[in-house]
Amino acid sequence: MTGILPSYVRDAWWTPDASAEASATEVRDASTGELVARVSTEGLDLGAVLEHARTVGQRSLGELTFHQRAVLLKQMALALTERKAELYEISARAGATKRDSWVDIDGGIGVLFTYSSKGRRELPNAKVVVDGPVEPLSKDGSFIGRHVYTRLPGVAVQINAFNFPVWGSLEKFAPAFLAGVPTVVKPATPTGYLAEAFVRILVESGLLPAGSLQLVSGSVPDLFDHLRVGDLVGFTGSASTAERLRAHDSVQTGGVRFTSETDSINASVLGTDAVPGTPEFDAYVAQLVVEMTSKAGQKCTAIRRAIVPAASVDAVVDAVRARLAAKVVVGDPRTEGVTMGPLASLAQRDEVLRQVRRLQEAGGELVIGSTDTPEGVDADGAFVAPMLLSFTDATADAVHEVEAFGPVASVIAYDTIDQAVDLVARGGGSLVTSVATHDPDVAVALASGIAAMNGRLLFLDRDDARTSTGHGSPVPHLVHGGPGRAGG
Repeated sequence: MTGILPSYVRDAWWTPDASAEASATEVRDASTGELVARVSTEGLDLGAVLEHARTVGQRSLGELTFHQRAVLLKQMALALTERKAELYEISARAGATKRDSWVDIDGGIGVLFTYSSKGRRELPNAKVVVDGPVEPLSKDGSFIGRHVYTRLPGVAVQINAFNFPVWGSLEKFAPAFLAGVPTVVKPATPTGYLAEAFVRILVESGLLPAGSLQLVSGSVPDLFDHLRVGDLVGFTGSASTAERLRAHDSVQTGGVRFTSETDSINASVLGTDAVPGTPEFDAYVAQLVVEMTSKAGQKCTAIRRAIVPAASVDAVVDAVRARLAAKVVVGDPRTEGVTMGPLASLAQRDEVLRQVRRLQEAGGELVIGSTDTPEGVDADGAFVAPMLLSFTDATADAVHEVEAFGPVASVIAYDTIDQAVDLVARGGGSLVTSVATHDPDVAVALASGIAAMNGRLLFLDRDDARTSTGHGSPVPHLVHGGPGRAGG
């Protein structure tokens, strides 16, 4: 695949003219640097794409009930399951190990199954949802009020991050499809070829109603100029980009709904009772290593701040070092025995190293790992080693504000539960914080103090360590998001 990556628009595959080849963006294999695809949308009429969704897509989806759409979601999940081996093979080019790909690919398929089930269980076999009882507005009952949910008349546009091209897209597509709103997917360029692959499977399955799903493989510079009231945008990416998009007139005064999930400096708190030798301590260390290395740390929910009782800091660092040495092998994910692949691109590698330098300049000391290229890997790959920093000053702004979006975390110490609560809050709002404790009083105190600053909390102890989904796993059954900096 070295030609220009196709888009799927207006129910047909589309690529630019050959003249676009010269200016197309090159996308390379994360491990080897080999050219995978070129990306360009030169000449694409975005206005026509959106109008196709608002007309053809709205009409085809509007003919179906919630239950009919839910059944289609299950059939789509089965179609992807049948061909997921193809997606796993492609995913490896982005640096994903089989375990990483499981989170993205099977996690995305799981979202379709979940929303199919919820749609049939929790919604009526109808085209509208009646909410609540009749509200009498007259003495004799001849004039009443009723709350009714109907479909939005526009298009759901999703602008996605590079780290989860399958799950990140399907978690937005499934609820929009169930609600009867057509979707336009704009994947991130570095991994857009994997998004193209799953969309192609859905197209070839014949299950997609006309206009219900479109894919734009490349840049969309004038997208927001074509949006209008009734449309909505779901953005995943950096806080700075989200702020710029949110400031557009179509959002500010044009009635376009905009939600974002952005930079999140997530935390994991080791309870005061979880001393070395306890099951909670061991579970905490194991989870921290998983979150540092899964997807090479390229997860919006990854642990960035390990908040640990002062007396346990050295023990945590030693235990993390030992577990990394025993469990983690960095390399090409297609090589037997490799457990952590490269970052998604050379640009992403350079950005991670730049942010690590910022953390070091702000007082962070590298206690595990190095910014040097790991030994034994392809020099053209986007490899970095797992790194753990330690901050003497737990209140240093950088540790709570700077995110190195890779296999990087920082450990900071606390003395009291109130101090731990304060440190979590300094993240400015997070997607998730996890807590390792077996003491109900510690759990209650932390939950009461930090719940409002997080999209979700995960509690880890000896009773649920084996069954827990883990700190950063997709949980489509629950509301996903977070306050403040995390975007909502």
